[in-house]
Amino acid sequence: MKGFETLDWVVIVSYFLVIGALALWVITRKQNNTTDYFLAGRNIGWFVVGASIFASNVGSEHVVGLAGAGAGGKIPMLIYELHAWLVITLGWVFLPFYIRSGVFTMPEFLEKRFSPGTRWFLSVFSLIAYVLTKISVTVYAGGIVIASILQIDFWTGALATVVLTGIYTVLGGMRAVVYTEALQTIVLVVGAGTLTFIGLNSVGGWSGMRDALEPGYLNMWRPATDPDFPWPSLVISSTIVGLWYWCTDQYIVQRVLAARNIKEGRRGTIFGGLLKLLPVFLFLVPGVVALALKNKGELHWDSPDQAFAALLMTKMPAGLKGLIAAGLLAALMSSLASVFNSCSTLFTVDIYKKLRPNTPENKLVNIGRIATVIVVILGILWIPIMQNISGVLYEYLQSIQSYIAPPIATVFLLGLFYSRINSKGALATLIVGLAVAFIRIGLELAVDKLNPDGILFAIADANFLTFSSWFFLFCIVFCIGVSFMFPAPSAAQIQGLTYGSLTAEQKAANRSSFNYWDVAFSLIVIGIVVYVMISFTG
Repeated sequence: MKGFETLDWVVIVSYFLVIGALALWVITRKQNNTTDYFLAGRNIGWFVVGASIFASNVGSEHVVGLAGAGAGGKIPMLIYELHAWLVITLGWVFLPFYIRSGVFTMPEFLEKRFSPGTRWFLSVFSLIAYVLTKISVTVYAGGIVIASILQIDFWTGALATVVLTGIYTVLGGMRAVVYTEALQTIVLVVGAGTLTFIGLNSVGGWSGMRDALEPGYLNMWRPATDPDFPWPSLVISSTIVGLWYWCTDQYIVQRVLAARNIKEGRRGTIFGGLLKLLPVFLFLVPGVVALALKNKGELHWDSPDQAFAALLMTKMPAGLKGLIAAGLLAALMSSLASVFNSCSTLFTVDIYKKLRPNTPENKLVNIGRIATVIVVILGILWIPIMQNISGVLYEYLQSIQSYIAPPIATVFLLGLFYSRINSKGALATLIVGLAVAFIRIGLELAVDKLNPDGILFAIADANFLTFSSWFFLFCIVFCIGVSFMFPAPSAAQIQGLTYGSLTAEQKAANRSSFNYWDVAFSLIVIGIVVYVMISFTG
């Protein structure tokens, strides 16, 4: 592979200078209360909201993992990138309740709907899950990208990026995160889009790429009997994960809570949904192109997770290599900044402020900064552990999320649509559901030591998509069953927090928060999703 030339380094350095200048400008703005620091003053417009949603989602694990899925025969995994319709669902279905309730965090919303116990449980669990999954996977994948592209030591690249991201996140808060993410989105889309165009051109276009692959390689729909990706389980499980991630997870929803009103927030989700369609073409297709070129003897790589970097360093001219490298660094930094900020918000608002409710606003901001520093350190400490991950990174991430998502998605979904669900049912579902999730993960890690004829082996060896689908059904039945064992919540407790309890005034406010253009663009995004699904059928 060719290395970087002088022009590439000029582009990369220029990117860091611009990001630094933008972050410095934001840091000088007002940051003296929690609304400013954690939600950017609740004054963000739709473009920045949408770009921030996209940049938060698309991290280095996408660059490494989604391209690896394309190069390693995991084409069905692209269904997770076709969840643009669920991003829109956040704006149309969930957001009005979140913004109207005035919450900072998702656990805080559960407290309003159910009880303080549900808030405590989800807060603590979310913090642990972020460190174990989002931070560790993002840092690990980023280290791979930086080491392979910049041709430097893994630890040097990973540490430098984590520390630099941590600095502007600590000092600038949410406002620094969302504005730098808006710029990083542009760099990432332009850079990776250029690689896709040049890669397809070098392999002879879409038809040339298909001809270099085995027949049926691009078919994302496998038979229901497929051992890896049975299509019914794939559709159900991916939808559950998408519902949890896009509509109830602090990491994403915090971007929309920063919008100046429901209308701007909803339009941000529509724009974010449109951007969410891009990773299929920005990352998965380059991975497939890299495989096609390898089959033709024009490219070499050892692991599917190296496909994107191999294509970049071999096929891109000087200057453009630097631009794409800057885009990949942007993906890493934006994801890290988002999770750092979300962790500090959860700790400060849901834990520290609950324990010390009379703490002054300026001290809470400082506590948030300290929490961010601690999370940065924990992220660094987890790097050696993530170096032991085996297999395709993107599939690993989706399997873990498939176990975590069902109980949380159940509580939020039933909480909004079924007024009979009470705090006992919600808390029991969270505790039992997440206990089952950790048992499944533990059994999966120890599957080689289990009796092949035993029930534990059957649980551990079950397809993760099928397990997730049945697990979601169990959570729904369990939540409803426990709720009916105890009295229904009072009308005052759920007022305005469920669809059945909305007043005529609240319904009218919802109707006035959108127009025909919002509906039209939402339908366009859904139409594109359907078109892509049909396109990948053979």
